[in-house]
Amino acid sequence: MPIEPLAIGVCSWSLQVKSVPELKRLMDRLGVDVVQIACGDPHHASWDEGDAMPAAAKSAGFRMTGTMLGFPGEDYTTPKTIEHSGGFGNPATRPERLARFQWAIDRTVQLGLGDIMLHAGFLPEPGHPDRKPFLDTLAKVSQLAAEKKITVSFETGQETAQLLRRTLDDLKCPNLKINFDPANVILYEMGDPIQAVEILGPDIRSVHVKDALRTKVPGTWGEEVPLGQGQVNIKRFIDTLKKVGYTGPLCIEREVGDQEQRVKDIAHGIRVLKDCLA
Repeated sequence: MPIEPLAIGVCSWSLQVKSVPELKRLMDRLGVDVVQIACGDPHHASWDEGDAMPAAAKSAGFRMTGTMLGFPGEDYTTPKTIEHSGGFGNPATRPERLARFQWAIDRTVQLGLGDIMLHAGFLPEPGHPDRKPFLDTLAKVSQLAAEKKITVSFETGQETAQLLRRTLDDLKCPNLKINFDPANVILYEMGDPIQAVEILGPDIRSVHVKDALRTKVPGTWGEEVPLGQGQVNIKRFIDTLKKVGYTGPLCIEREVGDQEQRVKDIAHGIRVLKDCLA
């Protein structure tokens, strides 16, 4: 079934599920049937179903917006550790991560989906010696995905909106888009998420709805908080998405707390979004 504009959904990994039936049970409890689903790399949000996961997910009765890929070895302990370990940032891990990305593309196809999301890594500024090799790698990502008619959306936060805009403009790859996470912009200290929406609007393909407070200690993370309790200004964020013409789903992401707390926080987030959309 098609997904209506601005449909409210969840991110499967936020629910810390290990199986498709568990995901369906929690989605039913939350009253939503739209989900961005983890590919299930053995190192990131793996599924008990293994290779049978796509068939199980397609018959589960929920609607999927796309897949999410995380790479083995990504370390989110501090902003500095993820700068060195995230996405395609480390030249030494690019070949193995391209291979893992190829696997994820195949899984996305098996799920009958046309979109995959991931963190590209910290983008080098123009003039940095690694910028061309990094962009060459992202162009290869685009090529691998285009061969299977897949759109790739890079998640925001690890660079300014201006740098991400410049990078997409330099790459000129029509199937490279943006998965916008407003809390990440705050957590990585990369500017104002509302202004970032206005800069990136035409290329925003999907959204993680998350809220956060800025850090008071440089070099450390800020605090992820339930929707409406942080500095994103969720109502203004949704209004700005509408203003730039975004019509995709709104998938709530929550990455703090045990499973029961996350379910409660996501339920709260669903109420906040319904109020914003009313």
